[in-house]
Formats: sequence, C-alpha cells, structure tokens
Amino acid sequence: MELKSEVLETIEAKGVDRREFIKLATVVTSVLGFAPSMIPKVAEAMAVKQRPTVIWLHFAECTGCSEAFIRTTYPWIDQIVLDVLNVAYHETIMAPSGHNAEKSLNDAMKKYKGKYILVCEGGVPTKNNGVYGKVAGHTMLSTAKKATASALATICVGQCACFGGVQAASPNPTEAKSVSAATGTKTVNIAGCPPNPVNMVATVVHFLLLGKLPALDENGRPLFAYGATIHDKCPRRAHYENEEFVKKFGDAGAFKGYCLFEMGCKGPNTFNNCSTVKFNDGTNWPIGAGAPCIGCSEPNFWDTQSPFYEPI
Repeated sequence: MELKSEVLETIEAKGVDRREFIKLATVVTSVLGFAPSMIPKVAEAMAVKQRPTVIWLHFAECTGCSEAFIRTTYPWIDQIVLDVLNVAYHETIMAPSGHNAEKSLNDAMKKYKGKYILVCEGGVPTKNNGVYGKVAGHTMLSTAKKATASALATICVGQCACFGGVQAASPNPTEAKSVSAATGTKTVNIAGCPPNPVNMVATVVHFLLLGKLPALDENGRPLFAYGATIHDKCPRRAHYENEEFVKKFGDAGAFKGYCLFEMGCKGPNTFNNCSTVKFNDGTNWPIGAGAPCIGCSEPNFWDTQSPFYEPI
C-alpha cells in the first residue's frame, strides 16, 4: 500500500506517527466495509487540510460517550482532535470554561453556520419547555433546536442522544427525548452505551470520502455498523446452534465459552458491530469477557430489553 507524498507530508508535519495513522485508516476502511484497496483513499480523506468543524454538545447524560471517545488510540485523542477533526466546542476537553466557554460556542456557531457537523451526547428534557436541563442559563431544548437548525449534519453519539437513554426510561419524569424527537431534525445515530468511537470516526470519514452521510437503517443508524445483529457474527454462535449454554456464571460452560443466551444475552435482537470492532483498541467486548449483551444500541433498551439477565 502506498500513500500519496502529500498525505505523508501532512501527517509527518503534524507529528503523527505514520504507522499509527495507517493502522487507524485500515480499521476505519474495514468498519466501512470497503475493500483493502480503499485504504489509501481513506487515509487521504483523513489527512485533508480542510478539516470538518465539529461542535459537540452535552445534554442529559453521564459523559460516558465522551469518555469512550477520548480513550481511543491509534491515533490518540489529541491527533483526532487536531488532525482529523476541528473540534470547535466540547465541554469535556476544551480549555475555556464559564463565560469564555459560552462565548466559544456562540462564536463557533456563528463562524461555521451551515458548515459544521453537530455531535450531540445525551437526551433532551422537554417537560415544561425543557426547564429540567440547563447549561449557561439556557435550556438544553432551546440550545439543541438552535444548534441543529444551523448544522450541516447532526450526529448523535450514544443511546441517550439517539433514543433518550436512561433519562427517557419509565417513568421519565422530565419527558426526556432523543435529539431527533426533541428538535424534529433528522440525525445519524451512533447508538450504544457507550458506542464504539471507531464507528463515529468512520461516519465522519465516510462523509469526507464520499461527500455524503452513510446509508441508515430505520432507526437512523449507519448500516455499516448496525446492519447485522450481535448474534449473526458472535463467535459463540456455534454453541448456540449446538444448544450449549452457560447455565450459571462461573459454571463449566462459562469456562468453555458456551453461549450466554440463557443468561439473558440480547444478541439475537441487537444490531451492532461489537463482535468485529470490539473496544479498547480491539482488545475485547462484553460477550468476549463472559457478560451477556444487554442490547444497549436498541431504541429504549432500558425498558424494552430488561430484565437484562433473563432469556428473551
């Protein structure tokens, strides 16, 4: 595989390790379902000098999605922020605070109006005009409506922004909703609790490479990541077919890697690519660690998938 000299010059000038950059490009290419021959094109898209501007807003959430994002390596988060994306606002990792942070947000929305990618994390309280969730004196609902209205595209990261999350679970006292439901805006939903950061980066790269957002399923999730169920590609699938199940955590079947269906695994009705992309640089994932899938990328999973440790 050969990269264009200008791509190499760009990443080297920014101090990015070539091997780590190619590693990320390879992973993203694979996640998108592209042929290996597309790796140079993906790398080229990621090294463009005109980086897409991102405004990342937090609503009602635990910041777990941002935590997953900033712990991604190959490359490290500083390289993603500085070399792949122009993150103009992100409350967790930005330097300004207080009034200066608010100014940064307003300045960014004005400067990049109609050109920025809005990333949303967290559900949006809507009861009584959204008074149960405020930042800088503004309701999350009003901020969400204002930001989505002038965004080039809106990407929701995590179960809460995509579908309301735990905030929207019964009895939902604040009438929390997904960003799409709260604002009426069509969103790309990178679902999960938390989602895999590679899927978010891949979505942005798809936009850079092809000039459009990826194909989505009926729930707004990119088909490249959510087009198959956990069960479809689970390495324990053969044990399911042979009716070899874990009966109790720690039993002989658990040590043999048997299927976790009888322990409440929701893999058969959960769409995600956890089994192929995994977490922590592809180290592991819940089922690989012996825990059943709880269906965290499905709409309203807190209500629809519970009780978590009982069979479907």
